[in-house]
Amino acid sequence: MASPRPKSPRPAPVSAKKEDKEESFWEKIGTLGRKKRIKEVQEVQEEGKHAIESPGFAATVDMLPEDYALDENEERSMIAPRSLDEPKIQELIHVLIEWINDELADQRIIVKDITEDLYDGQVLQKLLEKLTNRKLDVPEVTQSEEGQRQKLAVVLNAANRVLGCYPPYKWSVESVHSRNIVAILHLLVSLARLFRAPVRLPELVSVNVVVVTKKDGQLVHRTVKEEITSTYDDLGMRCERDAFDALFDYAPEKLAVVKKSLITFVNKHLSKVHLEVNDLDSQFHDGVFLTLLLGLLEGFFVPLGSFYITPKTHEQKVHNVSFAFELMRDVGLPRPKARPEDIVNLDLKSTLRVLYNLFSKYKGLN
Repeated sequence: MASPRPKSPRPAPVSAKKEDKEESFWEKIGTLGRKKRIKEVQEVQEEGKHAIESPGFAATVDMLPEDYALDENEERSMIAPRSLDEPKIQELIHVLIEWINDELADQRIIVKDITEDLYDGQVLQKLLEKLTNRKLDVPEVTQSEEGQRQKLAVVLNAANRVLGCYPPYKWSVESVHSRNIVAILHLLVSLARLFRAPVRLPELVSVNVVVVTKKDGQLVHRTVKEEITSTYDDLGMRCERDAFDALFDYAPEKLAVVKKSLITFVNKHLSKVHLEVNDLDSQFHDGVFLTLLLGLLEGFFVPLGSFYITPKTHEQKVHNVSFAFELMRDVGLPRPKARPEDIVNLDLKSTLRVLYNLFSKYKGLN
C-alpha cells in the first residue's frame, strides 16, 4: 500500500515581538530606502485604484516624473486591488500554497506569502527540482539583488524548457522579481497542470489588471481582464467535447478502425524516408515521427538541429512535440487541442486528435 502523502508543516505561532534595538546609521539608511520603495509602490497602486474607480478618466499626475519608477513610454502592470480580494483568487492562491508546501514538506520549506516567498527564485528552484527530479546549477543562497535576478533567470529558463513554452511568456525575471502576482500565478498554474498536481484548481479565475504607461510625464491607465485558469478536464485540457470524446465514451469498438486508418495515412508518407509506425499509442510520444511527418506533408526539410532526433529525457520530448506544434501553426493548421506534455505522457486521445487534424488536411495528398 502506498505511503500517505506527506503533509506540509504548518507555520509556528509568531513569537512575541522583541524590543527594538537601536538602529545603526547604515540600518537607518536601509530603512529609509525601503520606505521610499514602499511609498512609490503605494503611489502607483493609488493611481491604479483611482483609474478603476473612475473609468475613462485620465488621472492628472501632480508629482514630477522622476518621482515614479517608470521611464517615458515604459509600461508596467499590476493587479487591481479589488481583484485580489475576489474569493476565487484567494482560493487559487490558497490551493497553490498548499500544493507547494506539500511538495516541499520534506525540505522543511513553508510558503506563507505567494509573492514574498517566491520572488527571489529560491523556493521556485526547490519546487522545480522536486517536480523534475533534476538539480539546477545555481547558487544556493544569493543575498544581492543582482544575484537574485541571475538565479531567477536560470530557474525560469529551466521552467520554460520543461513547460515547452515559447515567447512571449506570461512571466519574466522582472515581473517575478518585482512580485507581480499575476505573473507568479500564471507560472504556478502552468507547473501544477503540467505535473498533474493532486489539487483541484478553481476554474474560470480571472483578474482585472491595471496597465500603467508613462506618456509625456503623466501616468496613463487602462484596465484589462486577464484569465488565470479556464475550465479543464482531468488531463488539463479545455473542456470542449468532440468526436473523439464520443468515440471513447460511446463507441470504443470503433477505435481500432480509426487507429488503422490513421496508421495507413502516416505510413503512406513516412515510408518515403523508410520509417514505419505500428503503434499509435507510443510511437508519436517523443515528437520525432510527428516532426518528420509534417516536413513530408508540407514538402520541406526540417533541420536536424531544430529537434532531438533521439530524445532521452522528458524535457527533450516535450521540446520536440512543442516544435511540431509550432510547425503546424506556421503552415496554417488549427492550434491542437492537446498539450505537448499530453502527447509525451502517452495520452492516446490527444495523439489521435493531433493526427486526425493532419489527416483532415492532407488525406488526398499522394
